[in-house]
Amino acid sequence: MIKEKLREQLRNQFQISSFRPGQEEIINDIMNRHDVLGILPTGSGKSLCYQLPATLFKGTTIVVSPLISLMEDQVKQLKAAGFKAVGALNSFIDPNEKKRVLHQLSQYKIIYLSPETLQHADIIHRLKQIAVDLFVIDEAHCISQWGHEFRPDYLRLEHVIKQLNNPTVMALSATATKEVQNDILSSLTRTDMVRHIYPMDRENIALTVKKVKDDKQKQEIIINILERYRVPTLIYFSSKRKTEEVAAVLSEKLSSHRIAYYHGGMEQIDRIAIQQQFMNDQLDVICCTSAFGMGIDKQDIRLVLHYHFPLQIESYLQEIGRAGRDGKSSVSLLLYTQGDEAIPKSILDNELPPMEDVNKVCRRLYQLYLRNQQLLTTDEVLETLELSDIQWRFLYYQMEKHGMIKENRIIFQQEEWEQSITKIKKFMAERLAFKKRKLGEIIDWIHEDRCLRERLYKGFQNGYNTPLHACCSNCGFSFRNWNPEQTQTNQTISSWETRLKELFFMGDHSSETK
Repeated sequence: MIKEKLREQLRNQFQISSFRPGQEEIINDIMNRHDVLGILPTGSGKSLCYQLPATLFKGTTIVVSPLISLMEDQVKQLKAAGFKAVGALNSFIDPNEKKRVLHQLSQYKIIYLSPETLQHADIIHRLKQIAVDLFVIDEAHCISQWGHEFRPDYLRLEHVIKQLNNPTVMALSATATKEVQNDILSSLTRTDMVRHIYPMDRENIALTVKKVKDDKQKQEIIINILERYRVPTLIYFSSKRKTEEVAAVLSEKLSSHRIAYYHGGMEQIDRIAIQQQFMNDQLDVICCTSAFGMGIDKQDIRLVLHYHFPLQIESYLQEIGRAGRDGKSSVSLLLYTQGDEAIPKSILDNELPPMEDVNKVCRRLYQLYLRNQQLLTTDEVLETLELSDIQWRFLYYQMEKHGMIKENRIIFQQEEWEQSITKIKKFMAERLAFKKRKLGEIIDWIHEDRCLRERLYKGFQNGYNTPLHACCSNCGFSFRNWNPEQTQTNQTISSWETRLKELFFMGDHSSETK
């Protein structure tokens, strides 16, 4: 009975004729009030797993999403499909909009929030006043301290769930090893979650690695490929500066192509505008860092190129998984030159604070404690202690976890502090060693001389699917034999202001929650 009701809702509400692998099984468990961990490949339709139940539950579904652009895109898509009872709370909305959403909170079926937003007492106070039926954690690998995108605020979600009277929990990810899966369940104190683990292998994507002598040859190869194939393309970089430089070179050499760059150092409004132009076929090529792509549901991306390789295989899988979501033949190409390892090694070295900075921070906190002063603001910490934002957030979480900080107050007990500092340093050393091991895995993969597909998916599944079109560069794939369907591009360029108004549905809100 429930299965037929789900299929009817799929057709009527979402205009989809059938479920993709894994969706129906996950939704069934959620409807039966089982907590679920779902590991599905990029592009497999994870969002439907909570959107459909949300339309059937009486109460509200909370969706924790790590990126503002991701949640805004989901809100836009749902509203465009006629589902108006959806909203978002994040740092990008203005105070009046936030006030309106909070006032009408009980009328929403789905609310998207960032994990940072859920640390605000006023937000939690308001959420406690409504009935929350389902709590969804998207990109759940961010919970795990061994995940490739660990974010401390995700670890605080377990406390948020308890404050909201323990609703049913759904944790979703596209890339999580068994080690990360276990850590997610442990961090949420839900070790009995039902696991739905599906193969990550995308058999329509050919995997290719090409070793070149220098940057100049990388750019020549990219230009040759883009001249031959006019298809939606992502080019990934690990350097913001290089992203802009290469975008300028490609724009000069390929004047008929519409090319833009995208990275986390840009203004939010500019990033969203570029994302929307790419989604609407108004841009052909995006030169980007890993900041681009999460939650982007563009079906016809045919090429994903890596100018630089990421820090671990999990990130690589996520990025190449943005190609060929419509099931058609697509290609991933990683370009490697000797010395490329320097960039990821530098990123790793700067991710955690140096060991001596831990002592420096603790001495500063002790001085504040002696003066009976409050904890420094984030801006003061970054300026006076010369830490990056990510380094301070990591240290703050660790000190909070070990009882050195509580509700922004410094709690000093000498013996406990000494023990805690030793534990924090030990964990930092373990995490750095772990990260270096993950970096070594992707470097080994780049130099693999046997099947790239088999080696790539080895840590995530047993075996791999038979490729639909071609396997990899080590198994005979060649661009000479690849003939993808050329995309008809949209030549109409809306102004960025117009696109943003469409994106955020500015104007009349009177029917949004109907």
